[in-house]
Amino acid sequence: MINLITISAPSGSGKTTLCKALQKVIPEIEWSTSYTTREQRSIEFDGVDYHFISHNEFEDLILKQDLAEWENVHGY
Repeated sequence: MINLITISAPSGSGKTTLCKALQKVIPEIEWSTSYTTREQRSIEFDGVDYHFISHNEFEDLILKQDLAEWENVHGY
């Protein structure tokens, strides 16, 4: 059985730091990589930081109900 743990808090509160610390203690922990339609930043890696996809690809995922949840954030 796979357990899902959600870490939720405001931006800049240390979620990533906490998750990386947990991963050092429990190496079996895996990240869930979100999808986004915004432009990829130069320091980001596709499939690592986000899955960068087009608006049409995102709409297809919604229509096929392939996403556990989705939200329009800042127009993306």
